[in-house]
Amino acid sequence: MIEHFGTFRIKMKYHMSKSVCRVHYIQHVSYEGIGYIGEWIKENGSQLSVTKMYEEHIFPNLETFDLLVVMGGPMGAYDEDIFPWLKGEKEFIRQAIDADKAVLGICLGSQLIANVLGAKVYPAKEKEIGWWPVTFTDSAAQELFGSNELSPVFFQWHGDTFDLPVGVKHLASSEAFPNQAFLYKDNVLALQFHFEATEESCNDIIDNGYDEQTKGKYIRSKADVFSGFCNIPVSNQMMKTVLDNLTKRL
Repeated sequence: MIEHFGTFRIKMKYHMSKSVCRVHYIQHVSYEGIGYIGEWIKENGSQLSVTKMYEEHIFPNLETFDLLVVMGGPMGAYDEDIFPWLKGEKEFIRQAIDADKAVLGICLGSQLIANVLGAKVYPAKEKEIGWWPVTFTDSAAQELFGSNELSPVFFQWHGDTFDLPVGVKHLASSEAFPNQAFLYKDNVLALQFHFEATEESCNDIIDNGYDEQTKGKYIRSKADVFSGFCNIPVSNQMMKTVLDNLTKRL
């Protein structure tokens, strides 16, 4: 089945009789869950399963899910010596991509996708913490969100960046991070930013990491981060639009 996503073609191989989207997500730490994606799943009656990398785990069979969501975490995609399970996770992501599954990577998830596709992931010169604007390519805003008028501000919490893999479409950038999003083979979407963010998910990340941040040009104060919660409804609407398009004809 091929679903048109603006001028992107989202290629998904589903059985025609299937009516419920099966979502599997990978969680790296207890305090970085799926945020608004959980609400979208409830609203759409989708099935949900999870692999928690910080617990005993076994990756599911590829035939048991339609959409793979890879969430964030404080580790680096290159930290296999510290987190040996990263090697197995990357292999699982590669298998999902090779099987033409829809794959969405957020923050660390985007970096893992980039690395799996052969690109380098490495510490950036600056960290990007808090609510920061993202600039989309001329076509990407229309294709992803239905409007070229958007000037979205998204929740950012990362210090690593990635080079663009060969053969991807560059979608977005910020002042600090030229590579904020890309699309691979029409069905693999990588996003550095958190437009799944909710007040609860933001507070969980803040409570488990803000005090470790040093001052930097792109690190917002804690008060600024809290005041940015007004951006959550728009972010969540964009998340909904993307998920609706990825799963529209199941």
